[in-house]
Amino acid sequence: MAKIGFCAVSGSGMSALAQVLKYKNNDVYGSDRSFDQGKDQKNKQALTDIGIKIYPQDGSMLDKDFSVLYASTAVEDTIPDIKRAKELNIPIKKRSDLLAEIFASYKYNIAVGGTSGKSTTTAMIGYILDKALKKPLVINGALLKNYANQKGIPNVILNNGEFCVIEADESDGSIEKYTPYISVVNNITLDHKSIEELQALFGDFIKKGSHGAVLNKDCPNTTPLLNLNANTVTFSIKDRSANFYAEKITPVFDGTLYTFCGQEYKLPLIGAFNVANALCAIAICDMLNVDPASICEGLKAARIKGRVEPIHISDDYTLLIDYAHNAMALESLLTTLRAYEPKRLVCLFGCGGNRSRARRFEMGEVSGRLSDLTIITSDNPRFEEPLDIIADIKTGIDKTNGRYIEIADRKEAISYSIDHAMPGDIIVLAGKGHEDYQEIKGVKYPMDERILIDEILKEREA
Repeated sequence: MAKIGFCAVSGSGMSALAQVLKYKNNDVYGSDRSFDQGKDQKNKQALTDIGIKIYPQDGSMLDKDFSVLYASTAVEDTIPDIKRAKELNIPIKKRSDLLAEIFASYKYNIAVGGTSGKSTTTAMIGYILDKALKKPLVINGALLKNYANQKGIPNVILNNGEFCVIEADESDGSIEKYTPYISVVNNITLDHKSIEELQALFGDFIKKGSHGAVLNKDCPNTTPLLNLNANTVTFSIKDRSANFYAEKITPVFDGTLYTFCGQEYKLPLIGAFNVANALCAIAICDMLNVDPASICEGLKAARIKGRVEPIHISDDYTLLIDYAHNAMALESLLTTLRAYEPKRLVCLFGCGGNRSRARRFEMGEVSGRLSDLTIITSDNPRFEEPLDIIADIKTGIDKTNGRYIEIADRKEAISYSIDHAMPGDIIVLAGKGHEDYQEIKGVKYPMDERILIDEILKEREA
């Protein structure tokens, strides 16, 4: 039994892989500075419950018998665990290396790429395959609400089959490490890299799909990729010529109605963009020869944390949490919410530091155009100053007639949105979604918007 260590094991990517290796009968150890600070104790307990041994992040976890130490990209070389591993000549590898190794070991491996919708689509595919008894291993970037009662952290579906479904991350270039059975690109918009860089990256990824590729025909930036794989399947909510097409998309209070192949279905998720995600999942599962009844049953129930997630505070207004963190995702979200005819649509968001400034201008312009009020706040500033990022967002909003207020502290901004809510409002907290941290100067501080809301409400009662 191999002894394997994980440094920064509480993060969504690292915790998922630690659980996979434990499930595969390895002797797994982990450390995380947040645990040492008394934070993320729910994650700590969840990992301990499945037999992962948690140690302080002081180097004491490691000995010469360890075969490898996996480290998050957020971990510095000065961390005691890293220094101790070097002293003991223990190989140090990145999370992306392990994910690629696991992925390559499966016969039917599906990698879901694209700027937006990866987590939702991965969750849908995984849930459908699981309910169809295909026994998939699913590794997701967000929490799977359908598996909230399983032991451990519900960002994985653990099985011993021949299928594996993962998110393929383009932001760090790790997508280049995958050779999928089916390559999937949901969409391509300006995010971590330029459009030209992304098209080149995703183009190579599409070519690698040994069984085929699935592409969104509604996204102009995927058009150059359509002929790169001989077995390319397309989906669309606009173009009837796509292989998989949905129409008559109608918002309802608890989801979205749509018509597919002449039959009406109800998706328990809000938004036409989620219907597109569902079509993508349908296309992939069809390529895997899953029967249509199983696909439809899976889509009726698949849910994911932090994707248009309602947080009930009052019957007078609606408060939602969503991961929209680029202009395309934010526009899709706000356009969808407009269809519910709120008294006011209030959008609270910030932008990540050390990322494209153009994204800030675009998101500011989108929110200014589609929201009745924008509350500009902080997201993950990383190594930039929050007020500098806010200034860039304001540059975009100033191109519109949109009203806005700036409150740099995210908790204070959320508190303001609650205090000034009006009957009939829809308030959306955009950008963080499933994330439970805020990254500042290289440190990920615990910050879950659900907990912030709970704290705000308790402070009102005190």
